Amino acid sequence: MKKLIKSLFVFILGTAVLFCAAPGAYAEQEDEPNVSAAGAVLINADTGTVVYEHNAYEQRAMASTTKIMTALLTAEAGNLDERFTADSYAIKTEGTSMGLREGDIVTRRSLLYGMLLPSGNDAANAAAVSVGGSMGEFVKLMNKKAEELGLKDTHFANPSGLDAQGHYTTAYDLAMLTRAALQNPIFAEICSCASARVEFGNPPYMRTLSNSNKMLWQYEGCIGVKTGFTDNARRCLVSAAKKNGVTLIAVTLSDADDWADHTNMLNYGFTKVHPSEIVLPSPIYVTVVGGYEQQVRLLLADRITLPLSEEEEQTLSIQVNTEPFLYAGFEKGKTAGKACVYLNGEYICCTELITDRAAAIDSEIGFWDKLWCWLRRVFS
Repeated sequence: MKKLIKSLFVFILGTAVLFCAAPGAYAEQEDEPNVSAAGAVLINADTGTVVYEHNAYEQRAMASTTKIMTALLTAEAGNLDERFTADSYAIKTEGTSMGLREGDIVTRRSLLYGMLLPSGNDAANAAAVSVGGSMGEFVKLMNKKAEELGLKDTHFANPSGLDAQGHYTTAYDLAMLTRAALQNPIFAEICSCASARVEFGNPPYMRTLSNSNKMLWQYEGCIGVKTGFTDNARRCLVSAAKKNGVTLIAVTLSDADDWADHTNMLNYGFTKVHPSEIVLPSPIYVTVVGGYEQQVRLLLADRITLPLSEEEEQTLSIQVNTEPFLYAGFEKGKTAGKACVYLNGEYICCTELITDRAAAIDSEIGFWDKLWCWLRRVFS
């Protein structure tokens, strides 16, 4: 098959993005929020772009927001419904608890609820031993995952988030970790629950666990994710909300007024980021050989909609690759290339380019030309 050749193009999409923002059920806030946090950031979850930040790259303690990483690794480890006895040493820990006792029979799924809803340190430690074999080995997995995710200013010393030397992150890194975690459907489902019925114990029985994240019922559209507090870290909060096709992630570290700050940050973000349909900035055609049509127009095969701010719009580009020409005798919708979307030079997605109509073979061309066209179609 003949190779695609680049016939066009890198378009800067200043005029190629159609904004189709819908009115939302949130208070509009045009001015940047004035947060009381020592470090804060708001990102577009779909693109990873920073919408707002305040000391977002300063290393700080993270308290129980640590459990976002612990829960992600546990969810990725699988075998979520296999029963086992929680490690008796691991569950003997200070701080918040899901209520585990020595000899309790649990599953990794029940521990996920236990660490993400009531922020159980016992649940985080028990999951760490189950997944890593020991808490020390699990911490190694945490730091390996942080490296894989590009979290350059993050280091873990334990799975629960208790204050410890060498246990730190930044608001930005924590937002990017959360972005990755929310792409895991198990994590996303559990952290969005205001409460849940969970079975554990000896023998196991059903009980209700409640979420400490008030944003779930205080902010319309909130989808999680995690609270935290220690004497050193102070109040820490990660929240995410989704409205009108836009998902935002907010992080505050050491923030005495975190509920209000997250509300203001999210409100601000939803005035800045809107669903935007990506279209080609100018018509693209491909030459047709051996038919009545001399050329046909190419269209995007799929509708591409991205949540974007005006600043992000300026960094969008489309790279288009098309066939050098097509032989007549094809139906409408024939694939003739592809278009790839980039944001600030980084790949976002691709879709095929297809013909907007069919192209019949010209009946007046000679037999040998017809045969040649047919053979080229078959062997291409």
